[in-house]
Amino acid sequence: MTRFTRAGAVVGALTLVASLALTGCGDEQKKPEFVGGTSPASAGAEGSSAPSAPATPSAPSGPTLTLSPADGTKDRPVSTEISAKLPNGGKVSAVTLTADGGASVEGKLRTDGSAWVPSAPLKFGTRYTATVTANGSDGTSSQGTSSFTTMAKPKSTIGSGLYLFDDKSYGVAMPVVTEFHPGIPKKDRAAVQKRMFVRTDPPQPGAWHWVGNGTQAYYRAPEYWKPGTTITVRIALAGMPLSNGKYGDMDRKATAKIGRSFEMKVDNANKKMTVYENGALVRTIPVSLGKKSTPSSSGTMVVMEKKEATTFDTRDDPDPANRYVTDIQFAQRLTWGGEYIHAAPWSEHVQGRQNVSHGCVNVSMVNARWLFEKTRIGDPITVKGTERKIAAGNGWTAWSLSWSAFIKGSALPVPSGGAGPAL
Repeated sequence: MTRFTRAGAVVGALTLVASLALTGCGDEQKKPEFVGGTSPASAGAEGSSAPSAPATPSAPSGPTLTLSPADGTKDRPVSTEISAKLPNGGKVSAVTLTADGGASVEGKLRTDGSAWVPSAPLKFGTRYTATVTANGSDGTSSQGTSSFTTMAKPKSTIGSGLYLFDDKSYGVAMPVVTEFHPGIPKKDRAAVQKRMFVRTDPPQPGAWHWVGNGTQAYYRAPEYWKPGTTITVRIALAGMPLSNGKYGDMDRKATAKIGRSFEMKVDNANKKMTVYENGALVRTIPVSLGKKSTPSSSGTMVVMEKKEATTFDTRDDPDPANRYVTDIQFAQRLTWGGEYIHAAPWSEHVQGRQNVSHGCVNVSMVNARWLFEKTRIGDPITVKGTERKIAAGNGWTAWSLSWSAFIKGSALPVPSGGAGPAL
C-alpha cells in the first residue's frame, strides 16, 4: 500500500488548484488542512403660455424603512449586505449604495428578498450610503437611508480555494469544490454557505455538502450536470468574520462549461471497465484492481488530474513491501490517497482476470492512451465490488453519496429536489 501527501496549494487570480504531488496507488491519507418611482408633475394650465413644470420624484407615501446596517454604524465587514424591515406586504423595489465620492456599487437582490448583495466586496475603511425603496401591496411606497463605515483590513484571514477555472470545459460529474484552511467551524458554516453562490444555465437545482472537518464543501445537482451547462460561481467570503477570529481572505469567481457525457464503470466481478459516451457504450476494457491487501476503493470518483508521464515514488511507505519507484504513463488521479487509472504494461497478462495493483485501476498501454485522450477533469468513474468503500473527502467525493445522504451535509435546509440560485 502506498502513501500520498499533498505538497500545498497554488493560488491563481480567481481560483486555486492544489499542488498534486504524485505518488503511487495507495492508502488514504488526510488531505492537508490548510433598484423608486417618479410621477409626472401637472401640465401647465390650458391656454397658458408658461412651459410645463418639470417632473419631480414622488415622495414616499408609506412609513419610513428601517435599514441594516443602521445609520451611523461603524466597522462593518466588507461582506455587508443591505436589508430592511418592510411594512406588511411590502417588497423592495430599489436599492442604491454609494461610496463617499459618489461611486455607485452594483449588486443584486437575493431571490428570497431578504437582502441586497453587493456584486464585489466593499472597500475597507470607507463610508457608504444606502437608500432602499419598497412598494406596499396597498400602493404606498416606503424609503429609508442609512450611512455606515466599513472596518479596516483584518490581519488574520483564512486560506480558501476554488477548484474551477474560467472558460474551461469539465466532465458531467465535476462538483464545485471549495477549500478552506483552517476548516470552517460548524457554527459558521450556515453563514458561509449563504455567501457561496452558484447559478447554472440551463437551471438545475443543487445543494452544498460539508466534509466533517470543514476544510472542503462540494456543490452538485441531484443528477450529473446536463452536457452543455454553464456554471457560474462566486465564493463571496472577502472580509467575512468567523467565530475563530479570522476573516475570509478574498472573493473567488469562475464561469466554466460542462462538456459531453463520458462515464467509466468498473466491476470487480468481471474485472472490466465499460465506457459510455453520451449514453452509448463505446469501449470495454480489461482491468486489474487492487489486490486484497491494497484494495481499490468502491464508489463514484471523478478524474481530478491528468499526467501523461510521471513517477510513482513510495519509498517512504511504512511497509517495505509497498516501497517502489516506477515510471508511469497516462496517469489520471481519482483520490488524494493515491488511486489512479494508469497504464500498467507489467500487468497486461492478468488484466481482466486478476487483481494485482496497489489500489489503482490498471489498464493496458493502448487503453490507457485511449482513455487519456478522451477524458476531462470531472469525468466520473464508478467502481463496485471491492473490499473497501471510498472515504469521504478522499478526493472529490460529492457523488459517492446518494442525494438524500448528500443534502444532510448542508449547513442550511435543502428542498428534497435541491435549491435554486440564491441571487
